[in-house]
Amino acid sequence: MKLATLKDGTRDGQLMVVSRDLKTAQLADGVARTLQRALDDWSFIAPQLDTIYQDLNHGRARRSFAFEPANCMAPLPRAFQWADGSAYVNHVELVRKARGAEMPASFWEEPLMYQGGSDDFLGPTDDIVLARQEWGIDFEAEVCVITDDVPMGATADQAHQRIRLLMLANDVSLRNLIPEELAKGFGFVQSKPATSFSPVAVTPDELGDAWKGGKVHLPLLSTWNGELVGKPHAGVDMVFNFPQLIAHLAKSRNVRAGSIIGSGTVSNKDAKRGYSCIAEQRCLEMIAAGKPSTPFMAFGDTIRIDMLDDGKSVFGAIAQTVKQA
Repeated sequence: MKLATLKDGTRDGQLMVVSRDLKTAQLADGVARTLQRALDDWSFIAPQLDTIYQDLNHGRARRSFAFEPANCMAPLPRAFQWADGSAYVNHVELVRKARGAEMPASFWEEPLMYQGGSDDFLGPTDDIVLARQEWGIDFEAEVCVITDDVPMGATADQAHQRIRLLMLANDVSLRNLIPEELAKGFGFVQSKPATSFSPVAVTPDELGDAWKGGKVHLPLLSTWNGELVGKPHAGVDMVFNFPQLIAHLAKSRNVRAGSIIGSGTVSNKDAKRGYSCIAEQRCLEMIAAGKPSTPFMAFGDTIRIDMLDDGKSVFGAIAQTVKQA
């Protein structure tokens, strides 16, 4: 099943069911007005949404209309929680190696995670509006999940059963603001502006064999200013899978329905697969030549993030332009 949220001038939009080929949609107003409402009572509402989904896929939907990603908000326009992990330890290792820092062994044993702002997400085609280019604007292509309620202390196996939806994310970073914030020892705030998400969120069964072991086994494509810069495989080099990330988050607290957990920047050890953020390319340049040569994003730059299965987009693409406030 594929779900999206229509822009309608309200904070939370209207829930839509979207066909598998991403060509048509139908409002779910008779079932649940918002995605959060559906998540709050998933066992009762999901089967009703699936009936609409089957009708769309078989041409039986009477109130269908053309699906346009430009009319979409993020699937969850605001969420009770957005926690981003760093499951691809290769990314962390490169960053530390570029600045000559050793990586603690614990990074391979327990995931890093930060809690980001979840009150203001961007839709898949919304502009990335920022005040200053010199902040070091960077995209970060990720996969993420949306959970049902997860009880405190849940194991990874228990957490696995609570994954309801998957989607893509562009976790925008302001690289030149990060060092000063981290030096304070209290995490990210100003260096992490609004995160963007794919047009649709999909149930795990939609991925078929590509969803196994709590990972998505497909390449993640990042195209910067029309040039493909990365196609790392999301199922490769993911040290901590999504159930493990969720269990880490739930160690000392309940995780409520509508929580979004990110994978962190998708990164492979094979550099030939390219990169999912500019910082990683710059790190490779630092290691090889002692200084970076690739600039960060400039006003007017575009970024497109997509994931294909058999040549077809699974989630729809994130396609954004960086603009000055």
